[in-house]
Amino acid sequence: MTAYTLPYGHGQIVFEVPDSHKIDLLLPGTEGLQPQPDAAVAEAIAHPIGNLDWPAFKDAHTVGIAINDKTRPVPKPNPLYPLLDHLGMLGFEPEQITLFVGSGTHAPMAADELERILDRDILERYAVVVHDSDQSPLVDLGKTNYQTPIHINADFFHCDVKISVGNIEPHHFMGYSGGVKTAAIGLAGRDTIAANHARLTHPQARSGVYHINPLRQDVEEIGRKAGVQFSLGTVLDEEKHIFHVWFGEPGAVMRAAIPVVRRLFGVSLPAPYDLVIASPGGAPKDVNLYQSQKGLTHAARITRDGGWVVLLAACPEGAGSGAYEAYIAEAKSHQAIIKHFRSGYFEVGPHKAMLIARDAVRLNIVLVSDQDPQIVKRWKLTPSKPDLTGELIHWIVNQLPEDARIAILPAATRTMTELKNEP
Repeated sequence: MTAYTLPYGHGQIVFEVPDSHKIDLLLPGTEGLQPQPDAAVAEAIAHPIGNLDWPAFKDAHTVGIAINDKTRPVPKPNPLYPLLDHLGMLGFEPEQITLFVGSGTHAPMAADELERILDRDILERYAVVVHDSDQSPLVDLGKTNYQTPIHINADFFHCDVKISVGNIEPHHFMGYSGGVKTAAIGLAGRDTIAANHARLTHPQARSGVYHINPLRQDVEEIGRKAGVQFSLGTVLDEEKHIFHVWFGEPGAVMRAAIPVVRRLFGVSLPAPYDLVIASPGGAPKDVNLYQSQKGLTHAARITRDGGWVVLLAACPEGAGSGAYEAYIAEAKSHQAIIKHFRSGYFEVGPHKAMLIARDAVRLNIVLVSDQDPQIVKRWKLTPSKPDLTGELIHWIVNQLPEDARIAILPAATRTMTELKNEP
């Protein structure tokens, strides 16, 4: 037996797997960690890439910075702080700068939660606006070439300088996170997000696809029309330390980052597995089912039809979407969910039910979580508890053939899996 330790919430789960089977531990790359991350961030900010530079905004009076909410990892160190220092050196006072928390369709963060993403001294010195896709004032910027209505937080749009800050990593249907997405989706109206996400069944809406991914290119156009001039992008390791950092024109940042992300997180495999044991990567990636599903996508992608996925996701905040919970409670089956979406139905929140159903109709999926088993059953998944993980794995392995292949994904949300013979 070999013991494995996977992230789970703010802790870990340890379990054993029999050595009688072929076992592959699939880990992201580890090269490139910055020995002096503060200096690397400052250097990137001082020398922006692309076609823009700081002097172009010497007459600006206000700055809006889009940042992620609590569902995204906060880098160590937080690159926002060197950015604020640089803005100060350029002559911007704290009262000229507003931080906009990009909630997307997530529940907006309460005031007492903000210290989870920002230090107290920042909260005391700078204005912080938590975006609400249903309640915040929005500006209408027309439509994209994909006919997505562009409704963006009006207060952010009217800032003279607009900056988007985010982590760049694989995204299960957007291709990649980061870049202008923090603003273009995080600070958008619900109808903008819904129209964009409605294309997630497109064959090119998958992790690792950028230039021909309709969702990602839609987001890029939203960012351009919203006037996002700069992007600050980081690539992180599992401990949230900075591998790489770029600053500058958003398109240039993405072009620089994507080859690095593919090299670090891309894993190409010769054949599917019988069992995949996966963790989204611990907190905050498994804060709820809404976020944990991203790890499920990468695990399912390399699992054979009829195989097993065991997802270790604490989900302390439950499903993460009231709309999803209402929808899944009424749905008859995974097959019925897929049929409903194929008929033309789409809604953000319930779309997670469709993404899960797409994998669940061909796989056996077990969710190891802190949630009550009856709640997990309402989500139409098989429940298990953390302290039963070893017994669960042992039972599943006993159902597998002698030549079964097993994969372990400690960072499933960020591990960009693909099969070599995939079209």
